Amino acid sequence: MPDRFQRVYKMSVASVYPFYIKKAEKKGHTKDEVDEILRWLTGHKQETLEQELANGTSFEDFFANAPRLTPRDR
Repeated sequence: MPDRFQRVYKMSVASVYPFYIKKAEKKGHTKDEVDEILRWLTGHKQETLEQELANGTSFEDFFANAPRLTPRDR
């Protein structure tokens, strides 16, 4: 796996989350919509999503330990 991907996997989701919000808002969407997408993608509830963000969970662990990833064919 290329080194650049390893760097992303090790980054915390919380460090990128504000940029997701900013981009969504720039396009007329809301933080709630970003959260909804992350919950749909991972199977988290709002409470556990917020815990992952507060804990500084890496992207690697965030997806590896997701309660229920949405299947690719959707």
